[in-house]
Parts: sequence; structure tokens; C-alpha cells
Amino acid sequence: MKEFYGDPSVSPALKSSIELLLVLVTLLLNQLGLNSSNSSKPPSTDPNREKKKKKPGKKKPGGQKGHNGRTLQKFADPDIIEKISIDRT
Repeated sequence: MKEFYGDPSVSPALKSSIELLLVLVTLLLNQLGLNSSNSSKPPSTDPNREKKKKKPGKKKPGGQKGHNGRTLQKFADPDIIEKISIDRT
């Protein structure tokens, strides 16, 4: 790129445009190496972070041993049936 600086046929506007583009490319290349561990970006917003897979738990489903569970029983012939309407406005 230094051959442009000594060439009198290149306009000053083109020279400044090339310098500006080089600065932008340098800034963008520096940002490629950034992640949440070496910048002020929080890990939750870091698109380049490695996602950790969740391991299944070691606990068994259900209540504690010795606990007697209770469930409400259905009635074959209920005394009152109440219809509840839903207002979706």
C-alpha cells in the first residue's frame, strides 16, 4: 500500500479513503479475537462462546422415600358442576 503514498497521480481523497478503510479493517480484525473472557462483554451476550450442554441430573424422580402421596379422587356423580367461561379479550 505504500506505493500509493509516493504516487502523484493518486488523489488525496483516494489516499484518505484507503487509510480510513485500512483503519476499519484493522478494528474489525481486532474484534474477531475478542470474547467474554478478554473483553467487557458479559458471557450471556457473547455470540462466540462455547455453549455448555446440560448433563442429566443424578436424582430420581418422585418424592422422598417413606412419603405417602395423596391424590384427589374423581367423583362418579358430582353434586355441582360449575361451568367457567374464559374472557379472551
